[in-house]
Amino acid sequence: MRLSTLFLSLLALVLREAGPASLPEKERRRREEQSHYGESDPYSELHVGSYMVSPDDYSEVIDLSSYEELAAYGDQLAEVKVTSLAPPTRISPTQSKVTPRTPLSNPTMTKPTLPGPLGSPASHGLPTCLVCVCLGSSVYCDDIDLENIPPLPRMTTYLYARFNRISRIRTRDFEGLTKLKRIDLTSNFISSIDNDALRLLPALQDLILPENQLVALPLLPSGIEFLDVRLNRLRSSGIQPEAFRALEKLQFLYLADNRLDSIPWPLPLSLRSLHLQNNMIETMQTDAFCDPVEHRHTRRKLEDIRLDGNPINLSLFPSAYFCLPRLPIGRFT
Repeated sequence: MRLSTLFLSLLALVLREAGPASLPEKERRRREEQSHYGESDPYSELHVGSYMVSPDDYSEVIDLSSYEELAAYGDQLAEVKVTSLAPPTRISPTQSKVTPRTPLSNPTMTKPTLPGPLGSPASHGLPTCLVCVCLGSSVYCDDIDLENIPPLPRMTTYLYARFNRISRIRTRDFEGLTKLKRIDLTSNFISSIDNDALRLLPALQDLILPENQLVALPLLPSGIEFLDVRLNRLRSSGIQPEAFRALEKLQFLYLADNRLDSIPWPLPLSLRSLHLQNNMIETMQTDAFCDPVEHRHTRRKLEDIRLDGNPINLSLFPSAYFCLPRLPIGRFT
C-alpha cells in the first residue's frame, strides 16, 4: 500500500515537471504561437461536445409568439396597387397559383392624316416624312411610285421626287412653300403644270424637269437661275412670248432633246449656258443673241451655246454671233 502511494506521488511529480512537453506536438505548437503573439483564440476554449436540443427547449431559442397570425394564408386578400381601371383581383383560398390577369388592350390609335390628292402618301393616312426621307429642310421621295406631289413641310427647301409616276403639277402642290429653292422631278410622267403652280415661289432657284412629257412651260418665278427641261416634248408654241426676258437671274437654260423649231427670244443678259441640241431648229433671227442695228448686246457671259443636232446651217447667220465671246456649236456647212 505504501509502495503504491509512493509510485503515484512520483508519477504526479514527473507529469508536473514535464508540463507542455507532454502535450501532443500540434497542441504544443498552437500554444507557443498564441503566447508569441500575445493573443488567444476566442474559440479555443469552446467545447460544444454533443449538445442536443430537445423539442422542449425551442421556446428558449425562437420566440414563436409573433407568428400566430400567419397561420391561415388563404383567408387573407392580396394587396393590389391600382394602376388601371380594371377592378382588383381577389385570390381564392383554394387557388394554388395566381393566374396572371390579361392586360387590357389599348384603344386603337389612329395616325393623323394630312390632306392630299389621291395617290400621295397622305391619301393612305401616312405622313410624308414616313414615306419619304426628310433630312433637315430636304425631302427625298425618289422612286416610291408617287402619282402626285405629296404634302410637304412648310420649311422644305429642297425637294427630290425623281423616278416616280407623277403626271401633273397642280397650283396647290407648292402653296405656301416660301423657302423652296430646288425642285427636282427628273424622270416622271409630267405632261402639264398649272400656270400658277411655280410663279408664286419667291425663293425658287433650280427647276429640274428632264425626262418628262411636257409640251408647254408655265409662268416662272423671276428669281430662277437654273432651268432644265431636257428630254421632253416641248414645242416652241408651248413657250410664252418673252417668257425668259423677265428672268434676270437665269444663268443655265437647258432645252435639248425637245421639239423646238426656233430659238427662244429674247434671252436675258445674265445667261451663261444655252443648250438647244437635238431639236428641229432650221433658222434663227439675226438678233437672236445680238442687236445688229445698235449693237447694244455684248454677251460676255454667254460662252456655251449648243445647236448641234439641228437642221440649221449656222454659216448663213454670221451677224447673229458678233457679240458672243465664242461661236455656237453646230453645223456650219
